[in-house]
Amino acid sequence: MAFDFFNREKRAGDTSSRIPPGQVETKKFPVLHYGSVPRVDLTNWDFRVWGLVEKPITLTWEQLESLPRKTIVTDIHCVTRWSKLDTAWTGVPFREVVEMVRPNPEAKYVMAHAENNFTTNIPLDVLLDDDVMLAHTYDGQPLTPDHGYPLRLLVPKRYFWKSAKWLRGLEFMPADKPGFWEDAGYHMNGDPWKEERYGTPTWW
Repeated sequence: MAFDFFNREKRAGDTSSRIPPGQVETKKFPVLHYGSVPRVDLTNWDFRVWGLVEKPITLTWEQLESLPRKTIVTDIHCVTRWSKLDTAWTGVPFREVVEMVRPNPEAKYVMAHAENNFTTNIPLDVLLDDDVMLAHTYDGQPLTPDHGYPLRLLVPKRYFWKSAKWLRGLEFMPADKPGFWEDAGYHMNGDPWKEERYGTPTWW
């Protein structure tokens, strides 16, 4: 397991520069999602990657757990205006998936597919950052059901709805298109430092 984070003591002190505009720091970990928490049976659970890739894959839970993993400590920011600092996550780096499937040159965006028909869109170049992962562990423990057990996407540089809970697949696409919340009016990009909270609903 690789480790990719600063010592928490070194990150302590004045944290104001780490909190985006319009956000308030919380010590709690609020639970927010649409719909019910899915029940997961790992014996028949799988994870798919498809679309504009050379080698589409379908992995069982055991196969996904066997992939290289790393741990990071990072800050997360929710569109509902809370920020939580120094959160610790362990999972499979997104770049490991890229190496397995080898996206085509035309692939510019990814749609994350999760339980309950939830989807969210992210530019591929954002997902290639070192801090993006398929996370299965939070603060040294498996994810709780409320926070996405058994797997969630982690994209720290975007508002937290882009870090889809209960992740089941990744679809590589040539062009951007809205996911669930984007279709309802959330911003297509969701950069917290630019306060990209809301756009225009597609039905407007």
